[in-house]
Amino acid sequence: MDEEFNDNESVFGAGGNWFREVELGGFGNGEFEMTTDSPNNSYVSNGYLYITPTLTSDAIGTANVLNGYTYNLTDCTYNVTNPVSSSSSGNGTTFDATAYYQSCGAVSNSTAGTVINPVQSARISTRNTTSIKYGRVEVSAKLPRGDWFWPAIWMLPVNNTYGPWPLSGEIDIMESRGNPSSYPDQGINYVRGSLNWGPISFLNAVYKTFGWWTQRRADYGQSFHTYALEWTPDFLRIYVDSRLHYMLELSFNEPFFTRGDFPTVVQNGTQDIVLQNPWVNGTNATPFDQPFYLILDLAVGGTNGWFPDNAGGKPWLDGSDTAMRDFALAQDTWYSSWAPSVEDRSLVVDYVKMWQLC
Repeated sequence: MDEEFNDNESVFGAGGNWFREVELGGFGNGEFEMTTDSPNNSYVSNGYLYITPTLTSDAIGTANVLNGYTYNLTDCTYNVTNPVSSSSSGNGTTFDATAYYQSCGAVSNSTAGTVINPVQSARISTRNTTSIKYGRVEVSAKLPRGDWFWPAIWMLPVNNTYGPWPLSGEIDIMESRGNPSSYPDQGINYVRGSLNWGPISFLNAVYKTFGWWTQRRADYGQSFHTYALEWTPDFLRIYVDSRLHYMLELSFNEPFFTRGDFPTVVQNGTQDIVLQNPWVNGTNATPFDQPFYLILDLAVGGTNGWFPDNAGGKPWLDGSDTAMRDFALAQDTWYSSWAPSVEDRSLVVDYVKMWQLC
């Protein structure tokens, strides 16, 4: 794929490479944005792709965000992008109806502490068009400036061959935070690359396979940088601008189950679970030996720990039942940190290139 982002129709129209994923359920991270198919949040202009966050209050009013409003995404794509085993839809696809509703609708209720997602943004992918099994990915992008922005360039498997996340893997080519360089837990002057993987749904060994690169006199929101993945059956490398600036360089020299050094038994609540190797019939590259597709997105906030508690004036706690409400109530504070120009508060992408290893 060689995507130069020439016009909206060639990017998002029939025959285009990109699919807008539309949800408001937090994507497993407790994210505070909803992703839309609106041209306000993802569009092409002057040869660049823009993923731009906007305020939900601008669309429905602050009072409705906080109380007494039902918001439904009529164009929600949850059943397409996140099928899971639960109840049959009657057409061969199975999905969890409760999870579908939670990902496609929200109700604000001040008594219950629930709100409508206070930010609208976008998440686009090549799931339906382009994937590679080994090869190279290059993305030229400029990162957004603003507190609690979470821009990402990453990949998921086309099929969950080895089981649900993280059993089938995730490749993060770039993740960052829009907070300023003074932020104590790596702001916009840091970019990170990582692999997510594990033998069971609640055991992610990403802490064994991640790294970062940083700029001391500049940051990644000032200009375009090239984020790259090189991936073969023998190794994987993630870097920014130059191979010398690698965030992660990993040789597939041992099975991932061995690399994880997992305990024999883990606990899920009070239940003891004997760990089994889900990749026992694979190679040293497994689970990273299947076709993966590319995702570009700009998330905002979340409760999975990407933004550590009590750092940088964070206005919510991850474990709170009202985390999104607390974030919404602090809108005046965090919105004032967002760059005033659309150019600077957007994830701006110049090009995307993907090569399949022959």
